Amino acid sequence: MQVPEPGLPAEVTIYEVGPRDGLQNEQTIVPLEVKAEFVRRLVAAGLPIVEATSFVHPKWVPQLADAADLMTELGEAGREHPVLVPNERGLDRALELGCKHIAIFGSATETFAQRNLNRSLDEQFAMFEPTVRRAREAGLDVRAYVSMCFGDPWEGDVPIDQVVSVGKRLFDLGASQLSLGDTIGVGTTGHVTALLDGFNAAGLADDVLAMHFHDTYGQALANAAAALRHGVTTFDASAGGLGGCPYAESATGNLATEDLVWMLHGLGIRTGVDLAALVETSVWMAGRLGRPSPSRVVTALG
Repeated sequence: MQVPEPGLPAEVTIYEVGPRDGLQNEQTIVPLEVKAEFVRRLVAAGLPIVEATSFVHPKWVPQLADAADLMTELGEAGREHPVLVPNERGLDRALELGCKHIAIFGSATETFAQRNLNRSLDEQFAMFEPTVRRAREAGLDVRAYVSMCFGDPWEGDVPIDQVVSVGKRLFDLGASQLSLGDTIGVGTTGHVTALLDGFNAAGLADDVLAMHFHDTYGQALANAAAALRHGVTTFDASAGGLGGCPYAESATGNLATEDLVWMLHGLGIRTGVDLAALVETSVWMAGRLGRPSPSRVVTALG
């Protein structure tokens, strides 16, 4: 492997969201044993962080109704996998199962907060505060997602200062990392740089920020490269490019993990991921879902 060019990191952490963000929008219910095998295969392929599921109400995301059963099936190893919790009830379930890492999911816009959280933009913080506080008191690590950072299907462009304000408030509740989501995939490289500059100016350095790109306009990989050159070293991605958002119809698949790994390895950056094993896993999952993977690398190598 070549040496990374000056200014680029030697290593990047990939935060795999396929089992949660990737599967939550599937129309057909994926069997529990397939989900568990998916998680285990992703871990075996070398992904350091695999977000397993979400403790959201089954009424809202039926695909993840088996969250508790999945974590039980994964056993002791499952406790290390992050889980998304929407509120204190979700946290209660995570604590009962011995989970060590949770994530909360906020919104940078009023409309999406209302549609996704049934709260106003300001009310979401009152909902998340006790969740984060109790999680930290119990010794859990907390990650905060902020969605609609680049654009909103109902509100259009989202001002950078609004995103920074919301993101900083979520982070300051007690999170160790803030993931900035381009939920509908409208971001561009210049916008990525400007948003990261905004967070830096507000006191959040690149080392506590992660990027979560969707590929609606084919910009996810370019946007990841822009964030990488800015100094970000944690990227969310979904094996095989699975995923969307059940509350935002224009949100297509996530940045494919394989495509990200191909780019990073080409730059001489370590990920710890066995690309061949990951491609094999995505081909296997595509077969279970009954359709080909949208990942270009999976298509080329699978």
